[in-house]
Amino acid sequence: MKLVRYGNPGKEKPGLIDNDGKLRDLSAVVKDLGPEQLGDAALAKLGKLKTDKLPLVRGKPRLGTPVAQIGKFIAIGLNYADHAAESGAPIPKEPIIFMKATSCIQGANDPVMLPKGSVKTDWEVELGLVIGKTARHVSQKEALDFVAGYCTVNDVSEREFQMERGGTWDKGKGCDTFGPIGPWLVTRDEVPNPQRLGLWLDLNGKRVQTGTTRNMIFGVAKIVSYVSQFITLMPGDVICTGTPPGVGLGMKPPLYLKKGDVMTLGVEGLGEQRQEVIAFKR
Repeated sequence: MKLVRYGNPGKEKPGLIDNDGKLRDLSAVVKDLGPEQLGDAALAKLGKLKTDKLPLVRGKPRLGTPVAQIGKFIAIGLNYADHAAESGAPIPKEPIIFMKATSCIQGANDPVMLPKGSVKTDWEVELGLVIGKTARHVSQKEALDFVAGYCTVNDVSEREFQMERGGTWDKGKGCDTFGPIGPWLVTRDEVPNPQRLGLWLDLNGKRVQTGTTRNMIFGVAKIVSYVSQFITLMPGDVICTGTPPGVGLGMKPPLYLKKGDVMTLGVEGLGEQRQEVIAFKR
C-alpha cells in the first residue's frame, strides 16, 4: 500500500494511492495515520480494503507527511563511502547517529526555507524508514520486521551551522522546513529488498545526485538493530539512512541553495518530491 495524508497543514486527512494512481480517502476507516495504524495487524486490516469502494479525492490536494505524530526523527550520517569521500571524512566504523528536530518535518512538496543568515544550505536525498512496533535491542536478523514501511526524505542541511559552529551536527539539520518526508509511505510488503533502490536528485532540472542503496556502508537491517541498542524505537519514529554523493558540499567549488532554486528528488518506488527554495521569513 501507498499511504498518504492530504490537505492543509494541521488538517490532513488519511488516504491511500490505489493501483491506478488515484487518491482515495480513508477518513471513514481511520481518523489518521499515526503510530497506532503502523503495526502489522493494523496494516493488514487496511490492506484488505476494497480500494475501489473508497471515496475518490478530486483534484490535486497538498500531500502532508504520510505519518502523523512522529516521535523521533533519527538520521544516519556518512553512510555511503563515496559521499564520505566527497565530504573529506573517513569511512565510519559504526553508524553515525544524529537527530533532526521534529519541528523541521513537512510535506514532500512544501517549500524549503533558507534559515536566517544561511550561506551553505545543501540537499541530501535519502531512503527513509518508519518504525511499526517498539524496537529495543533487536537483532539484525529480525530488524526489518520492525519496519512499517519506507519513504523518500530530503535531509536538508545547513553546512556552516552543521560543521563550523562548534560541536554537534543537529543545529544544521533541524532548521524549519529541513525535513520533507513523503509523498507517501510504502508498506514493507511492497519493498522486499530495501538495499536495491535507486536514489536521485535534480537541482533546477540538472541531475546532481545518483545512487543506489546497494552502496550503503550499513544497510537498513544493521541500522535498525544498531540504533535500537542505544535508543528505544517507537511506532512512528522515522530514520533516514544517509545520502549518496553529489551534494553541494562536495562540488568544486561548493554549490549551495539560493532563493528560487527547485529541488526534485525521489527513491525508486517510493515517490517523488519537489521543493522550491524560499527566503527566510518568520
